[in-house]
Amino acid sequence: MTSGDAVTATPAGGTPLPPAVSAEPHGLGTSLRPADALAKSQGTFPYAADLWAEGLLWAAVLRAPHPHARITAIDTEQAAAMPGVRSVVTHEDVPGDATHGRTVADRPAFARDVVRHYGEPIAAVAADHPDTARLAVAAIAVEYEVLEPVTDPEKAFEADPIHPDGNLVRHIPLRYGDPEVTGEVVVEGLYRIGRQDPAPIGAEAGLAVPRPDGGVEIYTASTDPHTDRDLAAACFGLRPEQVKVVVTGVPGAMGDREDLSIQLPLGLLAMKTGCPVKLAVSREESFLGHAHRHPTLLRYRHHADSGGKLLKVEAQILLDAGAYADTSAEVLAAAVSFAAGPYVVPHAVIDGWAVRTNNPPSGHVRGEGAMQVCAAYEGQMDKLAAQLGLDPAELRARNVMATGDLLPTGQTVTCPAPVGELLRAVREAPLPALPKDSPAADWLLPGGPEGAGEPSAVRRGVGHALGMVHMLGAEGTDEVSTATVKVNGPVATVMCAAVETGQGFATLARQIVQEVLGVDEVYVASVDTDQPPAGPGARGRHTWVSGGAVERAAKMVRTQLLQPLAAKFGMSTELLSIADGKITSYDGVLSTTVVEALEGKELWATAQCRPHPTEPLDDTGQGDAFVSLAFAAVRAVVDVDIELGSIRVVELAIAQDVGRVLNPEQVRGRIEAGLTQGLGAALTEHLRVARGVVRHPDFTAYALPTALDAPAIRIVKLIEERDVVAPFGAKSVSAVPVVVSPAAIASAVRAATGRPVNRLPIRPQAAVTTP
Repeated sequence: MTSGDAVTATPAGGTPLPPAVSAEPHGLGTSLRPADALAKSQGTFPYAADLWAEGLLWAAVLRAPHPHARITAIDTEQAAAMPGVRSVVTHEDVPGDATHGRTVADRPAFARDVVRHYGEPIAAVAADHPDTARLAVAAIAVEYEVLEPVTDPEKAFEADPIHPDGNLVRHIPLRYGDPEVTGEVVVEGLYRIGRQDPAPIGAEAGLAVPRPDGGVEIYTASTDPHTDRDLAAACFGLRPEQVKVVVTGVPGAMGDREDLSIQLPLGLLAMKTGCPVKLAVSREESFLGHAHRHPTLLRYRHHADSGGKLLKVEAQILLDAGAYADTSAEVLAAAVSFAAGPYVVPHAVIDGWAVRTNNPPSGHVRGEGAMQVCAAYEGQMDKLAAQLGLDPAELRARNVMATGDLLPTGQTVTCPAPVGELLRAVREAPLPALPKDSPAADWLLPGGPEGAGEPSAVRRGVGHALGMVHMLGAEGTDEVSTATVKVNGPVATVMCAAVETGQGFATLARQIVQEVLGVDEVYVASVDTDQPPAGPGARGRHTWVSGGAVERAAKMVRTQLLQPLAAKFGMSTELLSIADGKITSYDGVLSTTVVEALEGKELWATAQCRPHPTEPLDDTGQGDAFVSLAFAAVRAVVDVDIELGSIRVVELAIAQDVGRVLNPEQVRGRIEAGLTQGLGAALTEHLRVARGVVRHPDFTAYALPTALDAPAIRIVKLIEERDVVAPFGAKSVSAVPVVVSPAAIASAVRAATGRPVNRLPIRPQAAVTTP
């Protein structure tokens, strides 16, 4: 089969989205319904796992059973001889670059001589039935010389290198102000953040189809298709134009979709067999195949004067990068830069390291770097408040950052930074009512309706936390996106390679065109690498960069539409306005509908959006590394059974700096989702790894919060102070609730128990109070 043959069930970004209904509210600032909402809610929306093609083969991947081992032999003869097996590929079948990577090319497509983490791909099989492929994988004989794994990141500095580049990925020594300053009050703390998995409900799947030119088309839920294409092409020994990545429906993405976990084996097998090949991984493989949040060890020392003013922050931050570099250098930059939090700190001595180990790889997960340090510096603020005898929220209020203040990197905060207002909003919000001490309220116990425990052992705690994230790429990343807007009569089409991952870009694109052109029917075309690149879907990029490109293209089309009318009446286009589907002049002489003006016309324009440049951090951690920042304050209310250590989060109240609300329902949904993900990081989500081996990679042992676990969520305030350098003035919404809520929950547990709570997720024994 070739790329010209049928591939069915191609989802969006694989199919154009249906048009908006004109009766719906439309344009920016309204809650336009996502075009795919009905199909997703009914379970009819197609994803990569639903793909099918004529002559389809099925793939399976052999994964390493050891975290560290030398491969002495691979025997594929028995597997290749099995009936129904069409191909077996190993590192010997990779025709191009032996390694790949988004920042450092250190990861092999298949382990060649050495296995560096548990579950690393060794070989792949294509067969005519998925069971046959799995049996063939089991028949591949691999001889290993098991090596001692490096699993303690603190020992990685002195351990034998697990990679030719060594174990140190990056070191950032940030120095700001006078390192010799000491405060009247000094508090220290040691904090550990666990390994959170993105845990996509829809596991990874994809389909590769060979092309007549010797290339391949790959259909998968990529969030950065052009980078996937370029990395895959290099491994395949092909030119980028010979590889096409078509984005299928993405069942959510929080960093895990950036890995080439299935693209490489799929493409190699499709090209070798000349047939379409499909791979749908198991839940266990999903846990093993993608990157996780960096486990982090943090040592802190805070200095303050007797009035509670911060003087200096000292910190040592150690990120466990896992077996390969991936995006660890970027994550470390965020962690070090935000290590003091959204507080004014005149002096800082912060060292950050990211090291390779034989643990599972770490990478992008929402709020990367910022979440880990937020838990630590907010723990320090609670300790400092206790030492000074101050209310913890009051201590925070005395030190909050504002626009014009400096980060420890020396960068001036030029964007709106209403941190004090955010904190006031959550402090002043009404507290939830206390449960009554009666049998009828037993279900309110932290253990749940069937949980053992006594109401008399339950203590309520209230905690606050402040945090921030950066938007877009940092340290000189060239952020750019391209979009095309076409109008044919009353219908507009948006073409942009920004992937809809659930963050709402497709809906936003429709709203932008409706707002600028007054057109009701707006389609968003499918995404593939035949379009110009738009970059990855992370850190609010597509709202800012891709939304900005759509707006610019739509405004260019608007000018094309209005110019003939303006010329006819002898006026400039600036004197014409579009509102409610009508074009009117400032003096009322011209009044016509947009539909009438567009009749018989086909207009189009292409535009780019590129924010102002940033710069890398220098040798002392100084530099203007970030385009903009977003902030939030969270108040957590928890009930803790101090005998059992069980915790129930009663309420999370949030005030957030959003710049501008573009779609109220989407903003609320993203905030609620972020808070719930933070709840998981705080209490339940921890991918257990023992000596490099992942234990129980399934949803039985890896406990995601469900609807029954989700607390009451109170969105107290959304501050709409527009960022003047951002298109529409909007800021990233999804990440900052994830960053701040775990720290707020930990703070509330401290308040309830008097325990230090220095580890996430919070273990029951950390909440038990001995009488």
